[in-house]
Amino acid sequence: MVSEKNSTIIIYTDGSSRGNPGPGGWGTIVWWNGKVNELGGGERHTTNNRMELTAAIEGLSFVRDLGDEYVVHVRADSSYVINGITKWVAGWERNGWINSKKEEVLNRDLWEALAGVVSDLKLSGSKISWVYTPGHSGIPGNERADAIATGYADDEQQKLFSGSYETYNVDLESLEVVAISPKQKKSPEVKAREKMKAFSYLSLVNGKLTRHETWASCEKEVKGMKGAKYKKAVSADDEKSIMKSWGI
Repeated sequence: MVSEKNSTIIIYTDGSSRGNPGPGGWGTIVWWNGKVNELGGGERHTTNNRMELTAAIEGLSFVRDLGDEYVVHVRADSSYVINGITKWVAGWERNGWINSKKEEVLNRDLWEALAGVVSDLKLSGSKISWVYTPGHSGIPGNERADAIATGYADDEQQKLFSGSYETYNVDLESLEVVAISPKQKKSPEVKAREKMKAFSYLSLVNGKLTRHETWASCEKEVKGMKGAKYKKAVSADDEKSIMKSWGI
């Protein structure tokens, strides 16, 4: 039976790469028992899909190492990861890691690692649900995971949070945007935007709009401020679009 004391864990995951393949990074946020742990890392030559998978593996491995039973909600913006682990991986295993096109499954090493940690958690009594969470849509948890991932992809120094949720400046409960189906294909424009480097970060605190050149500066501005808004912009036009959506 899942314990009542530490029953629910929320995990946000994201991955990024520059060039695909190219320099990449992954970011994960684990919210458990009133605590938050940010995780992240990078590789100099990788793909976006490998970083998305790594983010999920690392988050679930963290939960497994806690040594208890949980209800785990993984909020990911990768339909590749969600469909793979919930629909495809069992068939791949049965078919010797050959997909429906009679080709070898890409990223087999990471799929095996993800399937393994999911199996470990289920065997220990934990339950896992996968929630598709659209990227770059203003959902705070996803935006922060994206900032960690892109920071590592760009080889920037990262300051990862570990502490009480009460002192964490990101709202991990909010899912303001209605999630679309993982089956829905992203437009080429959306795919291109997701690969772009941050042009700036915008914050809106008590009606005051501020433009930041780095995530660290933006984070400092919004930390602990109720009702604060913030978002990554990828161009000057994108900045204008964000401000318009905020009523500015």
